[in-house]
Amino acid sequence: MPVRPPSARRALVAGSVGNFAEWYEFGVYGSFATVIAARFFTPDGGDRAQALIAAYAAFAIAFFFRPLGALVFGRVADRAGRRTALVLAVSLMTGATTLIGVLPAYSTAGAAAPWLLTLLRGVQGFSAGGEFGGAVSLLTENAPPGRRGRHGAWQSFTVALGLLTGAGVAAGLATLLSESALYAWGWRLPFLFALPLGCVALSLRLRLPQTATPGTPGTPGTAGRAHDGAAGEAGPGAAGTARAVVLGIGRIMGWSAAGYTFLVVLPSYLQATLGTTFQQALAAAFIANLGFAAAILPAGALSDRVGRRTVMLAGSVLVVLTAVPVLHLLRDPGTSVAAKAATLAAAGAMIGLLAGPGPALLAEMFPTRVRSTGLGLAYALSNAVFSGCAGLIVTTLVRHTGNPDVPALYAAAACALSLPALLTLRPDDHRRPLR
Repeated sequence: MPVRPPSARRALVAGSVGNFAEWYEFGVYGSFATVIAARFFTPDGGDRAQALIAAYAAFAIAFFFRPLGALVFGRVADRAGRRTALVLAVSLMTGATTLIGVLPAYSTAGAAAPWLLTLLRGVQGFSAGGEFGGAVSLLTENAPPGRRGRHGAWQSFTVALGLLTGAGVAAGLATLLSESALYAWGWRLPFLFALPLGCVALSLRLRLPQTATPGTPGTPGTAGRAHDGAAGEAGPGAAGTARAVVLGIGRIMGWSAAGYTFLVVLPSYLQATLGTTFQQALAAAFIANLGFAAAILPAGALSDRVGRRTVMLAGSVLVVLTAVPVLHLLRDPGTSVAAKAATLAAAGAMIGLLAGPGPALLAEMFPTRVRSTGLGLAYALSNAVFSGCAGLIVTTLVRHTGNPDVPALYAAAACALSLPALLTLRPDDHRRPLR
């Protein structure tokens, strides 16, 4: 078994910790969507369903700032080094998240409250857009031979840990505090916790050695990258990079849509559609995220052996075949609690099959000189369309059609559409050196 060099270990920790902080916050926002809707988007006597849609609209807007962040921070990472971009991204994200925790609600600030919240969500989206490209580049470029899938999977694994922690903190507060206290001030605590968490992430990243400008001699991951782009890889020039970005979006759109549907949107869907309590909905999300987390690292390691295409095709097909039956089982009053918990964990594990190999798959599509920018844009654009809009689309369609299968149909359709793009992957991509 190869031993990771110290630089790989440092890159693994520093590259992962910022993702944990980022997705902890997204998990908190998703878990508290109904509370945030009531505090920021519902004047006295307002429509709660419409307020929840508005809360998800603010959630979606943040995702549309991510491509801009991916472009700006990606260019910084590709020209000035990975550390510089990652330090800037985690600093901006921490500040915006902390400010949400002290933001005045509608009862205090009136109509300005939802606009201020949306502005801070935009800042978060901008910084988060730069996080993925720099972190995945750092992780995969410093991975030992034959371990890019496993190292890249740590990005997704810390995402899962962040979502789990966010859901766990939300569930704990919902258990410890009365509903009135939770709505009045308790919801602020998880956002304020982002400050010490972000400071730890910043400290770890500042300890990284500054990389040479990527693409120059001596930069990790640049040796032996002579072959031109093929089979969806970014070839020379902006046109080749743009084609690879579009294909990358196609390859991960199922991951984006299904992941947010089952891991983030689920709590509010269960409350609004199935009438479950806040605590029950959070417990369901926590179990789904446990299954997700448990599958990621094994899926990344498996993709180093059998290929990214095999593992991601398997995950996509499983979602297509089982998404609707999963929701039917959750809605069935005759299904035992244990069976529902097992089903939720299995649904999360299916997403893990996509999230484990996904980062390495994207890294292998771009040469070092544009890797952070290219993979960051592909990921950000896919998430903007298929993740950020998931809550808005699902909530709106369920409200207007009355069809409770909408979340499952949305996830299954996205995975089905991603299959042709995944089939263009070469079976031996995982064995080829990074360019």
